[in-house]
Amino acid sequence: MRDAPGAGTVDSVADLTAPAPVESIDADFFDDPHAQYRRWRAEGPVHRVRFPDDVVRWVVVGYPEAKIALADPRFRKDAAQLSAILHSKRDTAATDPNIVALLSHMLGTDPPAHTRLRKLVNKAFTARQVALLRPRIEQITASLLDALDDRDEVDLMSDFANPLPVTVICELLGVPFEDRADFQAWTKALVTVVGEGEQDERPAASAAMVGYLAKLVRAKQSEPAGDLLSELVLADDEGDRLTDQELVSMAFLLLVAGHETTVNLIGNGVLALLRNPEQWQALRADPTGVPAAIEEFLRFDGPVDMATARYTAEPVTLGGTEIPADEIVYVALSAANRDPARFAAPDTLATDTPTAGHLAFGHGIHFCVGAPLARVEAEIAFTALLRRFPDLTLSPTADLHWQTSTLIRGLLDLPVRLH
Repeated sequence: MRDAPGAGTVDSVADLTAPAPVESIDADFFDDPHAQYRRWRAEGPVHRVRFPDDVVRWVVVGYPEAKIALADPRFRKDAAQLSAILHSKRDTAATDPNIVALLSHMLGTDPPAHTRLRKLVNKAFTARQVALLRPRIEQITASLLDALDDRDEVDLMSDFANPLPVTVICELLGVPFEDRADFQAWTKALVTVVGEGEQDERPAASAAMVGYLAKLVRAKQSEPAGDLLSELVLADDEGDRLTDQELVSMAFLLLVAGHETTVNLIGNGVLALLRNPEQWQALRADPTGVPAAIEEFLRFDGPVDMATARYTAEPVTLGGTEIPADEIVYVALSAANRDPARFAAPDTLATDTPTAGHLAFGHGIHFCVGAPLARVEAEIAFTALLRRFPDLTLSPTADLHWQTSTLIRGLLDLPVRLH
């Protein structure tokens, strides 16, 4: 265990403080959010933060407080209500019905609706199905690495970390692989932070995504195949089935979460290892340590920075700070996973030490349904990379660029030398 001794309680008298001042997210935040989180966390576990769109939201950065917020039913996720609160803070009346439709999946609902949706999805997305995917994932991985054999330097994101999970999720869901450029472009527009006064590409992207997925759902309804989306179309619980809109939003969740998280788990993990070459060499010597190392990658620099938004259904006191009702709250998973109150030496990568209790896949009823698939893909990817390219190093001319997203923590490129 990497637990730090003497982790504090959440709401002791000593923790009660005046409301935190308004912090802000600037351009430097996306290159290294951990530096900002360290400063915020030293001043308290809960902060008011002005985002680039000029809306003030609340951000939870302490581990104990994050774990509570992820599971406490007073922090709700209903997509329509969240959208209404956001637009009231922007002083605009209109909401984007396509964005609300896309987000009304099980991550954007509360019980009892969430319970119903999760039950239907669990019928189609089973551990057995994930286990059956392993040989195909190994085949795709080998094919991608074969294509790199005669090259000295590559962008590991575009040449490996990206196409592996995208190919897997397309085959799993029954989405045409040739459509990947479109849905990845729409996804990027939907997760990219839009600053005040900047052109917002999200309405066009959400409309295109809804249209695309609705057409795909109709095709599966007409001719079900042996894929996950067809299984969702057919999923039945005593006569209860997913509606057309629920199928569209669920397809969106599984398509986006099913590739974005794994892409960046691989990319962030490889970068962390290349910056700690002695740990790369240790895993190269003993690849049986890869599964444990993946848990450390998830803790150290996981693929999700802040969990999807919540709102307070009533005033909530968290970490000594009162958050009023109808406030938007983000749980910073990246910050919680480096809280020294929970993890010893949190800013140090330690792939040889068990990491228990990280929140990279969330906590509570919204724990990521695709976590087993992400772990299997990452295990296969890292094991193969260590075997095929044992001398992999970061390109000396690498100038790394990160996504400008508070949801996704991931690289746009990762130049490496293979030999």
